[in-house]
Amino acid sequence: MKVLLGIGGSDDSLTALEQTVERARAAGDDLTIAVLENPESDLTPDEVRTRAEGVLADADVDAEVRELTGDPGSQLLDVAESEGFDQIVLGGGQRSPMGKIKLGQIAEFVLLNSHVTVKLVRES
Repeated sequence: MKVLLGIGGSDDSLTALEQTVERARAAGDDLTIAVLENPESDLTPDEVRTRAEGVLADADVDAEVRELTGDPGSQLLDVAESEGFDQIVLGGGQRSPMGKIKLGQIAEFVLLNSHVTVKLVRES
C-alpha cells in the first residue's frame, strides 16, 4: 500500500509517526512522510523532520521524508491525489470532556476534502 503520513509536530502526529512506521515495517508499505507547517506545534519543521528520520532509522525503514510548504491540508491532498497514494495517515481526534471527538484544522480539512482514504491515529 502506498501511504502518505502527514506530521506537524503535535503529540498525536508523533504517535501516528511511530505507529505508521511500525506498520510499514511489518506490512511492507511504501511510506512517504510529509512534514507540515503546524502553527499549533512547539516543534519547528526541521525538528519534526529530524524526529521522523530518527524513528525511520530505529525501525530500519526506508521512506522519503519531505517538507510541504503553504497550506498544509491543501498541500497534503495535492500530493496524495497527484501521486496516487492509497491512504493518508494523520494524527488527531482527541476527545473533549463531553466525549465528543475534536479535530485539528488540518485533520478536519483533509477528512472533509480527500478523495483518498484517510486514517486518523489517536493518542491512547
